[in-house]
Amino acid sequence: MSDALDPVIHPASRLRIMTTLYRTDHGHPVSFQELAASLRMTSGNLAVHLRRLEHARYINIEKSIELKKPVTRISLTASGRRAFNNYLETLQQLLQG
Repeated sequence: MSDALDPVIHPASRLRIMTTLYRTDHGHPVSFQELAASLRMTSGNLAVHLRRLEHARYINIEKSIELKKPVTRISLTASGRRAFNNYLETLQQLLQG
């Protein structure tokens, strides 16, 4: 384990996204709209951060059509869950000195 916090997760907005998904998804994707509302983020700002997390393969973004409307759902990947657990462990170690 490294003493450095993961630079992909560490920015405040991405940390909030990862924390929310870690707490809520448990195999059930969260809709883009629910995530934006719960984090009080604009759609554009959220989309930018989600792309970065997707590029790191920490999240999965699924797009579909339901009742003739586009729906986007986001979930943590297994590597995203591991990365977040490592982030928490590293933070705990830093706090303990």
